Amino acid sequence: MQITHVEVIPVELDLSLPYRALYEEKVERASLVFVRIDIQDGRSAWGCAAFDSLLTGETVEQVTRASRRCATRALDLNPLNTEFALAELAPLTAGTPSVLCAFDAAFHDLLGLAAALPLHRLLGGYRYRIRTSITVGIAPTNETVELARLRARQGFRILKLKGGLDPEEDVRRVNAVHDALPELTLRLDADQGYDVRQALDVARVLVGKIEMLEQPTPADDLAALRQVRQHSRVPVLASQSVLGPESALEIATQRAAHGMSIKLSTCGGIARARQIDAIARAARMTTMVGCLNEPALLIAAGLAFALSSPNVAYGDLDGHFDLIDDPTTSGFRFEDGWLIATDTPGLGCRVEL
Repeated sequence: MQITHVEVIPVELDLSLPYRALYEEKVERASLVFVRIDIQDGRSAWGCAAFDSLLTGETVEQVTRASRRCATRALDLNPLNTEFALAELAPLTAGTPSVLCAFDAAFHDLLGLAAALPLHRLLGGYRYRIRTSITVGIAPTNETVELARLRARQGFRILKLKGGLDPEEDVRRVNAVHDALPELTLRLDADQGYDVRQALDVARVLVGKIEMLEQPTPADDLAALRQVRQHSRVPVLASQSVLGPESALEIATQRAAHGMSIKLSTCGGIARARQIDAIARAARMTTMVGCLNEPALLIAAGLAFALSSPNVAYGDLDGHFDLIDDPTTSGFRFEDGWLIATDTPGLGCRVEL
């Protein structure tokens, strides 16, 4: 398979429902860099770089430059030799894992097109659907309940509440949503905002009300995270602590969490996500497939990976729902809280840019 042209297209998309997180007063747009790969027979595949500057330090300028370096190198690669092609691009994407993710997604899309198989089947075909949560940002209790009701009306059955600013307020918010919508499953993402005692206190009072507590303590303090995991009756997931296979191995070795959240954009794509999942599975730790604010194209890649592995216990693939003018037309469907794959080959998406 011969690549004939690679185009790099930076895009900014606004969110229809801005939200607050621990380290950002107002999240209202997503900076993205799309990559289109054309091959000799006239077909095209797409990837996208979505990044969190606070987590990985990436900027749109860095991501665009790295994408263009990879675009030049990719012209001499056979994308069906996926492992080799990604190994060749890896040195060009140092410090910008979102760029490696973009080309990883496009190469896997081409692999699915060449095999005439949807990617989730090509990767393993364990299931065809998974339930996803939707994020509710930090807000006063009454507003949090109203946002939760809105998401329930939209069809979501799992809510992930952002927290970390005030443990007592987080407990009040979770309790209020639980009382208002007892049929919904709730998760709490503390975004590294607690110390060990605060995390354990929150977990203790919310037993039976939250499904999990995500990244309660600072990402670089695995000793603190391990203490929470040892004493919490609520499952504890590492999230920002998981940046790649090496960090996943360290978390598994230290038994620092009950599970790990894997984001394709921050770990470098599907190939590295599968390595992390294999490490977690060997350590008898569950995984969740998460995301950033990203287009349906990248959600399709995360979904394909999530559907391929029996070790993925949780879906958190909501990054596209509030993007205005997402150029992606997805092949997957959303029904009653489920993301459901189709049999369209590759990622099953169409991008118009």
